[in-house]
Amino acid sequence: MRCTHLKEIQKVKPSSKGCEDCLKIGGQWVHLRMCMICGHVACCDSSPNRHATAHFHATRHPIMRSVEPGEDWGWCYVDEIEVNVV
Repeated sequence: MRCTHLKEIQKVKPSSKGCEDCLKIGGQWVHLRMCMICGHVACCDSSPNRHATAHFHATRHPIMRSVEPGEDWGWCYVDEIEVNVV
């Protein structure tokens, strides 16, 4: 299976150094993800609030990547497949 959304990836910079949504509500996160369409930084599905997935549902931006040190993988929410975003 191949991701059909790679062409939507933009050259983005992280919007914050932590989960934007958790920072607003005083929440905590486990790992951070960055939207590859708009640069929104949000928490992973192992975090209590799952803001990265919520961002996908709110915006339909399909591709995110890990912004954890040493990690270079991405994920397409639509195709449910790991993608190379480097």
